[in-house]
Amino acid sequence: MTESFFVKLEEVISCAVCCKIFKDPVTLHCNHSFCKSCLSQQWEEKGAQECPACKRRASIEKPLVNFTLKNIAESYLMSQKSPPSIETVCRKHQEKPKLFCLDEEKLICVVCQTSKEHAGHQVIPVEEAVLEYKEQLKTALPPLQDKLGKFKKIQFQCNTTVQIMRKQIFETERQIQEEFEKLHQFLRDEEKARIAALRGEEEQKGRIMKEKIEKLTREISSLSDTIRVIEQEMEAEDIFFLQKYKDTQRRYVRCGLSSSLVLY
Repeated sequence: MTESFFVKLEEVISCAVCCKIFKDPVTLHCNHSFCKSCLSQQWEEKGAQECPACKRRASIEKPLVNFTLKNIAESYLMSQKSPPSIETVCRKHQEKPKLFCLDEEKLICVVCQTSKEHAGHQVIPVEEAVLEYKEQLKTALPPLQDKLGKFKKIQFQCNTTVQIMRKQIFETERQIQEEFEKLHQFLRDEEKARIAALRGEEEQKGRIMKEKIEKLTREISSLSDTIRVIEQEMEAEDIFFLQKYKDTQRRYVRCGLSSSLVLY
């Protein structure tokens, strides 16, 4: 890709307030996006919840993080980092590691194999170790992908439920207002009380659903990142793959243990 492309991309994923790459970006209804912390600071300083760019009044007090924009910004930052250095020779013997010690789970050279340090250890060629560990990762991927699919399904159900709930609340409020408009003055206090109770119910339910959607979004983002890292590691060179395998293994195990699926 050309340099001009990255310049334009950086403009798109930069906050107009701090002029830096987005960190937890939120998008207002006017389609302008800002860092969550920058927007909160602007609103607090000015005492008005308006868009810093077009000055339109914000329709929501706590806009949600735009995870699509966040992922793009994070991917861009990662692409600008230098790749980690890879040790391609044995530190002790300056030989290219062609073997893998299963007992210590580390790369070794032919000279290391004959040393006392690895006496009696089970040693296999690098190629065999790569195949074995890739098979383990292949086995680990389907459960994570299945869990990701379930989370996305639940997220869709939650979003659908929120829309239905809002329509029901709106219709109920309209009926209540029409009903009380027909009553005499002595019933108007009852009208206000019922509408207030209804709106309180809407706020409570909306808050619960919002928290659930935010949690699901975080879980989906975490699982997507884990799956992407695993797939990238599986495409890496053999030596780099084996050096990073323990970290990758801990990542997918930790991801599998920390995620909890709560059906709506």
